[in-house]
Amino acid sequence: MPMNELNTINWIPGQDSVQCQETPSLLKRASTDKLREVFLKYASLQKDGEHYMTSEDFVRKFLGLFTDAAFNDESVRLLAGIADTSKDGLISFPEFQAFEGLLCAPDALYRTAFQLFDRQGNGTVSYADFADVVQKTELHSKIPFSLDGTFIKRYFGDKKQRLINYAEFTQLLHDFHEEHAMEAFRSKDPAGTGFISPLDFQDIIVKVKRHLLTPDVKDNLLAVTEGHRVSFPYFMAFTSLLNNMELIKQIYLYATKGSRTEMVTKDELLYAAQTMSQITPLEIDILFQITGAVNQPGRIDYSDLSNIGPEHYTKHITHRLAEIKAVDSPSDRSALIQVLEATYRFTLASFAGATGATVVYPIDLVKTRMQNQRTGSMIGEVAYRNSWDCFKKVIRHEGILGLYRGLLPQLMGVAPEKAIKLTVNDFVRDNLSDKRGNIPVWGEVVAGACGGAAQVIFTNPLEIVKIRLQVAGEIAGGSKISALSVVRELGFLGLYKGAKACLLRDVNFSAIYFPTYAHVKAALADKDGYNNPVSLLAAGAIAGVPAASLVTPADVIKTRLQVAARTGQTTYTGVWDATKKIMAEEGPRAFWKGTAARVFRSSPQFGVTLVTYELLQRLFYVDFGGNQPKGSHGTKPGLPLDATLGAEQPKPDHIGGYHAAVPLLTGIESKFGLYLPRFGRGAGAAAPAGTATGS
Repeated sequence: MPMNELNTINWIPGQDSVQCQETPSLLKRASTDKLREVFLKYASLQKDGEHYMTSEDFVRKFLGLFTDAAFNDESVRLLAGIADTSKDGLISFPEFQAFEGLLCAPDALYRTAFQLFDRQGNGTVSYADFADVVQKTELHSKIPFSLDGTFIKRYFGDKKQRLINYAEFTQLLHDFHEEHAMEAFRSKDPAGTGFISPLDFQDIIVKVKRHLLTPDVKDNLLAVTEGHRVSFPYFMAFTSLLNNMELIKQIYLYATKGSRTEMVTKDELLYAAQTMSQITPLEIDILFQITGAVNQPGRIDYSDLSNIGPEHYTKHITHRLAEIKAVDSPSDRSALIQVLEATYRFTLASFAGATGATVVYPIDLVKTRMQNQRTGSMIGEVAYRNSWDCFKKVIRHEGILGLYRGLLPQLMGVAPEKAIKLTVNDFVRDNLSDKRGNIPVWGEVVAGACGGAAQVIFTNPLEIVKIRLQVAGEIAGGSKISALSVVRELGFLGLYKGAKACLLRDVNFSAIYFPTYAHVKAALADKDGYNNPVSLLAAGAIAGVPAASLVTPADVIKTRLQVAARTGQTTYTGVWDATKKIMAEEGPRAFWKGTAARVFRSSPQFGVTLVTYELLQRLFYVDFGGNQPKGSHGTKPGLPLDATLGAEQPKPDHIGGYHAAVPLLTGIESKFGLYLPRFGRGAGAAAPAGTATGS
């Protein structure tokens, strides 16, 4: 089954199996054999010939949660009970496999939470089940919730005997925290004035909405109140804003027509928000108060919203072969760290450049021979009618390997060439970007031009050797030449023949290519700003079309200067001399010779190079405290903002749906605020059940 399909779970309460249907999503089910192999690796108990996982086997050893020595055993049992549908304290293989299937469901987060509250395993949640779990959470121990109030009775009935099914439970869970926040406000306003103090406001938000707070919001809770008392409408608008940050992001993208870097004012965002009645002007006012406290007031962009909005409980799941954090914060970036970052980028870019060059080298050879073909000279008829004719004749007369004539020196030079281009472009972009990571268009052009200029040090010697090897096969019976013989013939200075034309081509190419690539990549990103490999390849290829075609005249001039002229062919002394003679002898169309071949070579080459470069940065991730490539964020499970589960890095044994197990379980905390005590009862655990029912 393709990776973009998975199995939707039709969960049958009380059974240890699932029925599956294929629907679009991120995860693919693991095979039974592989799941059994993983299960047996962690199952420590054997009974009646069957293997079982204990709660600790499943939660601590397999999932890697609650790894501290003084872990809270009751919290571990609660989490294990999500998979233990028989509620016998043990997890059988059918239950283990069934939970893996549940984790693949489109509504896996809510289903996982439902399993947590379904204490009897009968497919419903009773009042006793709900109260039992709520009383064990850290929030209830700090701000008790009235389990005898009207909210509970509306869901469970006056006698609290009504059972809640899965669909009803999802709404109960959604409404519960809003009710808890209002109840907390009432507890801080016993006189019923409709106001609370700034400190009480901070206390409620930190405790009740802890799962929605980013560091920027948490650090500025008092600043946004400006020392004034907080009214109930303001309090409700504030909590609603935190809940609706994803909707706010969509309003921003609507206002900017999809741009993530355009700055918008409050009036512009208000105008766009008119289409969505869920967002009120008061919420927009509060949004700009928060961003004004964090950054400069007045205007915001998408990065401001990302700093305020909580992370998703799960994101695109991509394995990383290595993950290193070189610095704790951007302020720790020393000169040595920046040198290491440049070396890291240079190394990855070298591999990427070599990969791209190898893929398109046959097209490059055809392009070179087409550009070197002269008309109007004493040499006679043209050898090739068009690029396709050239391609066929090379194979006919020189064989398949003829298409790769000169590849070795190309690879020896293209690695440092592309590495310098990409590294210098990234370095200049980093230094011209603001603290949000945004860069103006002129900065993108300058960065690209600097990268193109720097690469000429390697490009020119590489190009002149490559070109002379590529055209050597045109002369039937001619003596074979090698890269070394070309270097000996030209000498050091000769290797830089045509450098001005090379500079003219490469500076303009990069100045066009990199800004175009950045904007096309952003346009092809999904709604979360993430670029998958296909969109990266497409962006790289699309950006190569205008860049390669518009600089073809400079490329033709460079080729003519660098090719050894044969008897009867026109010779050139420099860029201007070549320009005049080509125009006089062959006309303006000669400057566009090989345009198609150049586009078909450069476009896929840079597409392959850039997708390889960015994917290598994702696979071998090193955080140097600087800017990361846009579109690469969210490629691994996103942990909650203030998780207590203490998860380690995902394990290789987390296969199939278990890829999402840790982010989904931590998502119960980050989305629903259901924080379970991490440590033992003697170390800051929740209050015992029955002592904190609230009023």
